[in-house]
Amino acid sequence: MRPHVNQRQAQVLALVRERGSVRVADLAQELGISPVTLRRDIEAMAARGEIQRMHGVISRVQAGAASAHGGAGGVARAAGPGGSGGSAGSGAGEGLVIGMVVPTTEYYYAEVVRGARAAVEARGARLTVGLTRYLPGEDRTQADRLVSTGAHGLLLTPNWETGAPGPGEGAWAAELPVPTVLVERWAPPGHPAAALDRVASDHAHGAAGAVQHLAELGHKRIALASRSTPTATRLRSGYEAAVAALGLEPAPPWPPAGPGPVSDADLFSRMLEYLCDAVTGGVTAALIHSDTDAIMLIPRLQARGVRVPEDLAVITYDDEVAGMADVPLSAVAPAKHEVGARAAGLLLDRLSGVDPEESPRQHLELLPRLTIRS
Repeated sequence: MRPHVNQRQAQVLALVRERGSVRVADLAQELGISPVTLRRDIEAMAARGEIQRMHGVISRVQAGAASAHGGAGGVARAAGPGGSGGSAGSGAGEGLVIGMVVPTTEYYYAEVVRGARAAVEARGARLTVGLTRYLPGEDRTQADRLVSTGAHGLLLTPNWETGAPGPGEGAWAAELPVPTVLVERWAPPGHPAAALDRVASDHAHGAAGAVQHLAELGHKRIALASRSTPTATRLRSGYEAAVAALGLEPAPPWPPAGPGPVSDADLFSRMLEYLCDAVTGGVTAALIHSDTDAIMLIPRLQARGVRVPEDLAVITYDDEVAGMADVPLSAVAPAKHEVGARAAGLLLDRLSGVDPEESPRQHLELLPRLTIRS
């Protein structure tokens, strides 16, 4: 029988105090536990100020070193029985620093960050954010920076163009030395990062819900118009599944991308041309991603003789500004705030001594909500 997490951590502490320092790999082999389990123990013990860790080695705390942890020694507590430890005032994250790597703190991710911050601060921890602006390699740079400056765990949104890593991409996310939760990203089975905890919106469900609503209104041919974004792949899979399941007529295929890079202006023009051609071809409704594109497209469609909603009913995806349009637009809203909060709560649970062998890794997908506006 495996020792309980408290017994195992007591063993680790006794060995470190006896020897002064020990390599993590050697200690895992000696105790007969997985390196992943040992790293979780080490994170919890380091957060309580019981040991020091650096580059694969842990050592006993030197006299006076506890104060360097900002008074964190002894204050990290495990979640209570039957609960996630997410309630305000639980103390389960006191002294912990949570790093969060996101592309931006504007638009979509503003609410994700707010949700994470609320959950982190409710448990006495602190959130620090690194921005990537979708720059190549910047996600790893920011993750390493946050860890090196003291983050005990990471909420990570890598710069994966389709929301999932491409071939040979992203293995580093599974090799980070602190507990990590993917946020609004996913890794396919077999990828090293597939074993990480993750919390994401079920964009496929959201797109399918929009198609189903439009079909219930009598629309037989429905289009999807979306730029290439990390969300677009899941939107299209949900859209295509719903069209097939409901027996709808397929819309004209999305035009293939031309050679070389395409500017935002060109992408927008392509969306406009696609929708105009689609209406000519019998399409009477469309799901448009995102709100801002829809709000900009509608007057241009009307200038081309396409009346909205008489000729083309529109539902947008994201629901950031859909309600602010001249004619408020129905929209699908991912649960952005809750995604951030759930991801932060899951990470704090891991850092509070929850044994990953006793608490399985989690892949959570939260369902978006369709808001109908007349």
